[in-house]
Formats: sequence, structure tokens, C-alpha cells
Amino acid sequence: MNWMLMPYRRYAEFTGRSRRREYWMFVLFYVLVFVVLNVLFGTNEVTRTPTGFGYGSRLVGGGGVLGGLFALASFIPALAVSVRRLHDQDRSGWLLLLGLIPLFGGFALFVLMCLEGTRGPNQYGLDPKNPSNVDIFS
Repeated sequence: MNWMLMPYRRYAEFTGRSRRREYWMFVLFYVLVFVVLNVLFGTNEVTRTPTGFGYGSRLVGGGGVLGGLFALASFIPALAVSVRRLHDQDRSGWLLLLGLIPLFGGFALFVLMCLEGTRGPNQYGLDPKNPSNVDIFS
């Protein structure tokens, strides 16, 4: 749970580096909150479309307000942890703008978020896996 909430503690910290675990646990927490909101306040509907049937789910009542407030409160931490994740790979946070490219951009960001960070210090800070930069068997 500590990893899930760490981006909220580092709310608007765009400097430094974040491990894959911090990023993906934050994403998992974000998805789980919306799954719980959907279970409590969601409605599922099947509609007829010109090409067949469409399935949709939406939050109704207070769920929409809660979901909107949670998404708004999580926007800055999500942006910050994404930038720090790119910094861990010695890349600029401006690469997040790839997400604006339809189809390709989202896939490219997904791949970048899955890649391992650089070992040792880089221009954005110390290695979060080994902050003291000590080799055990040297």
C-alpha cells in the first residue's frame, strides 16, 4: 500500500526518479478505485448500434462526482510520477506528449513505462533501487 500512495506524498514533485514499482502500483490503485466506484455506483448497459450491440458502463449519482473529484485530485500526482518514471530511464519528461499521438503514442508510453531504469546515478538523480550506489561484491 505504501507504493500505491507514494505519488500522493510526492504530490507535485517533478524532479528525481521513480521505480517501475511506484508507477505501476499507483496505476493499480487508480484502477482499483474506479472499479470499486463502478461496483458501488455504476450502471451497465447494452445498446443496439448500427453494427451490432454496444456495451457501456458509467457512474451514476454520487459516483460520478466522487470519480471526478478523485480523477482531479490524482491528475498532478499521475503526471509527476510519469515524469519521474521517464527520468529514471534518463529521458525527458516531455516524452509524455507522445500520448497525444493517436494509437501509437499510448503504446509507446506503455513500452517506455515498462522499461528498466538506468543503473546508477543519471542527470536526474540517484538510482532509486540503490541510492547509496554501493556495489556489494566489489
